[in-house]
Amino acid sequence: QVQLVESGGGLVQAGGSLRLSCTASGRTFNTYGIGWFRQTPGKEREFVAAIDWSGSITNYVNFVKGRFTISRDNAKNTVYLQMNSLKPEDTALYYCAAHSGSGTYRDPNNYNYWGQGTQVTVSS
Repeated sequence: QVQLVESGGGLVQAGGSLRLSCTASGRTFNTYGIGWFRQTPGKEREFVAAIDWSGSITNYVNFVKGRFTISRDNAKNTVYLQMNSLKPEDTALYYCAAHSGSGTYRDPNNYNYWGQGTQVTVSS
């Protein structure tokens, strides 16, 4: 089992940056692909980015390409989401999740374990 804890959210002005962290417990962390999702009230959880177990393969949704970067440090059991050039529409609750190993990274139904989320608010 893997427990995930997100951190690094906060309030930032448009154009600013934040780095989110997803820290995991459990010795099998480095066998899981990890995804970041976000959700706003009344909307479905949407895929943002994902990284495979080794860190060599990444996947991004189009609207964050060139602005967000996902990376991982398996020695620290942590996955990062560096978010630059933030926009007010990036405001959401951001979650990280551990992929089941089956199915596309973009489908939240293919993830077994979820963190509680960290709030990102971007002011205009």
